[in-house]
Amino acid sequence: MKATGIVRRIDDLGRVVIPKEIRRTMRIREGDPLEIYTSNDGEVIFKKYSAINEMSQNASHVADIMFKLAGCPVVVFDRDHVVAVAGVPRKEFSERRVSSSLEEILENRKNYFKVKKEDNSVSPVEGIDRPAVACVPIISTGDVTGAVAFLENGTDNTASELQTNLIQAASQFLGKQVE
Repeated sequence: MKATGIVRRIDDLGRVVIPKEIRRTMRIREGDPLEIYTSNDGEVIFKKYSAINEMSQNASHVADIMFKLAGCPVVVFDRDHVVAVAGVPRKEFSERRVSSSLEEILENRKNYFKVKKEDNSVSPVEGIDRPAVACVPIISTGDVTGAVAFLENGTDNTASELQTNLIQAASQFLGKQVE
């Protein structure tokens, strides 16, 4: 655990304000769920809760099936990180952050499909220059909880009808699993 040097007081309702700098660094947004842990030493630890991460094994199975059916790499994200992959090295993608372009897609609740080779590309994983052919948010009980993305596979760099339908079905399936 790393000390920040920031001290906050609890108000009369038992609330503590998490400083803006920490919220920005940890990508904690208004309404985000936080899990609370305690230790025998008197520590209270807040951890961002990710329903998609809780079901990472199911997300891995979905990614594997999608990869087999569509023939291109698949990445499943929660709101902040890569949760599951298929068709690419797990070590390379594991725990990588969501890129700002994918974050924008999630914030706007948009689907992204690369229809023409000339379309602007979206690289959904921060630090990895591997464009996506499709990205769809995972929505559960009205909230965006993550995303599913197909990455370019080198041969066809546009989203096929099969990929479009498959990624939408996978997103809806994962959204229902979270509920």
